[in-house]
Amino acid sequence: MYNDMDEKVIISRDCEATLIPFGNKITLKKGEEGHITQALGGSFTIMIRGNLVRIEGKDGDVIGKVAEVEPWMKETNTDGRVNEKAVWDAMRTCYDPEIPVNVVDLGLIYSCDISNDEGGGSFVEIKMTLTAPGCGMGDMIASEVKQKVEGIPGTSDVRVELVWDPPWDRNMITESARLQLGML
Repeated sequence: MYNDMDEKVIISRDCEATLIPFGNKITLKKGEEGHITQALGGSFTIMIRGNLVRIEGKDGDVIGKVAEVEPWMKETNTDGRVNEKAVWDAMRTCYDPEIPVNVVDLGLIYSCDISNDEGGGSFVEIKMTLTAPGCGMGDMIASEVKQKVEGIPGTSDVRVELVWDPPWDRNMITESARLQLGML
């Protein structure tokens, strides 16, 4: 994990980014300056032009960074089905770009059901929520969960559903995450 927060960076080429918390796509221009505020789960949150933006790991080179390689991508079961631990490990690499805690420890994952697919492999069905129903980053966070779980060997299909019942509250955050956030 990259840990040098508030490092000054200069954009090396034009790059698409996502405006936080609205989820709108914007273009960062070569030569613009910003500061890294978070680098977790293979993406980077940058403060630039007075706004927070998210740069995907594949574009980390624009700030001189390389996204970390995910070790859970190699975990397999001997029967060709998805490894449940790998699914949970993958979800633990997904972060709200404003909160330095993964979606599992934030209590956003309500269920993860794995079933055998008739054609081999496994179907993974995830129900998750967000810290706020109006979060503009919700679709992006859910898509990231889906994309990372789809990359696990043995996964044949993944469905991620955003649900609002029960409503999320701070009591759903794990004790270790509350400690990390200074809530204990």
